[in-house]
Amino acid sequence: MKTTTLLVIEAKHAEIPSFAMDLQKKGFDVHIAQNGSKAVSRLKEVSPSLVVVNAASIRSTGIRICQSLREKDSKLPIILILEDEIEVNKDLADAVLVLPFTVQKLANRIKPLLPGDGKNVLHVGPIRLDLEKRRVRCMGKSTKLTPRLVTLLQLLMEKHGEVVEREPLFKKAWETNYTGDTRTLDVHISWLRQAIELDPDNPKLLKTIRGVGYRLDV
Repeated sequence: MKTTTLLVIEAKHAEIPSFAMDLQKKGFDVHIAQNGSKAVSRLKEVSPSLVVVNAASIRSTGIRICQSLREKDSKLPIILILEDEIEVNKDLADAVLVLPFTVQKLANRIKPLLPGDGKNVLHVGPIRLDLEKRRVRCMGKSTKLTPRLVTLLQLLMEKHGEVVEREPLFKKAWETNYTGDTRTLDVHISWLRQAIELDPDNPKLLKTIRGVGYRLDV
């Protein structure tokens, strides 16, 4: 089971509880940003499964931060933590918690919002592939994939860092022994690049090894 990555927006204030360290103790891979702009700039680097906005710790309603996060990734689950109860648009945050509450309550609210139950989610570098929902999240993008693309990406993720030869890759992904025409593989690779690369024409993750096959570098 892969560790779930969280991005926690939080500043340190003695009178406001900090949740980042406690979430880390509960087994989450926690990345911290001190404010909203830093969090937005780190989305691509961290590729979190969920963002916790501890607005109380930064003396804010968190609404603008949630808006900025939604603009970057409309599917990204967000939990907003407030010091006082205010009206929050349901489109901006998936859950709103008002202090005080325990870290266990926060963890209980996080789990149902995660993409899949962990067993069906592959996580390699910035790439998160939900096998059940057939959705890949990478570099701040969330894309629905066809079953064939899911199989292809899964094979490449399982052998990341290694060169996967064209013919064996084609045979496994298409479940066939016929490899007379593997051009359709190139088309599917280009579709995968559209889903995971910032610049699909200049791929940094899914590379072509000329005359051999492909390699996923993360």
